Amino acid sequence: MLKRTLATVAALALGSSAALAHVSLQLKEAPVGSTYRAIFQVPHGCEGKPTNVVRVQIPEGVIAVKPQPKAGWTLEKIKGAYAKSYDYYGTPTSEGVKEIVWSGGNLGDDEYDEFVLRVYLTKDLKAGETLHFPVVQECPDGVAERWIEIPAAGQSEDDLELPAPGVKLLEATNGH
Repeated sequence: MLKRTLATVAALALGSSAALAHVSLQLKEAPVGSTYRAIFQVPHGCEGKPTNVVRVQIPEGVIAVKPQPKAGWTLEKIKGAYAKSYDYYGTPTSEGVKEIVWSGGNLGDDEYDEFVLRVYLTKDLKAGETLHFPVVQECPDGVAERWIEIPAAGQSEDDLELPAPGVKLLEATNGH
């Protein structure tokens, strides 16, 4: 009986630590029609290896992306056309950053770091929904952690093994 209880406690502890070990956003809510500071928390490397590349895919409806440079990492902004044109404070915007890549760094498996973007959440996004930013951590020897799963209808992030970080969209605030 004691062995089974210890095994259950160990399984629960491992399960809960795995659930907390994914890439997440520090700020969990933001209003549409506003600027949002997306702080991606990367809690570890990959299966004992350091993370050398962090890729963040920018979802449709998110524009005016400005990544924060990181010492020791090379920053790349991959640009492209949006599916439609968005209003950015009176200026029609139909193309911009679609993916951010920080590379050449060395985030050990026993280390933590944050990767930051400043973005504009267009009014075309729907309040009440969760907006997901797929993230891939690349490590030596082709090892990668792919935080890209987006919940289907009726699912939550807790139902997924590798959930993409998400921010709950709120109604626009006064002045926006």
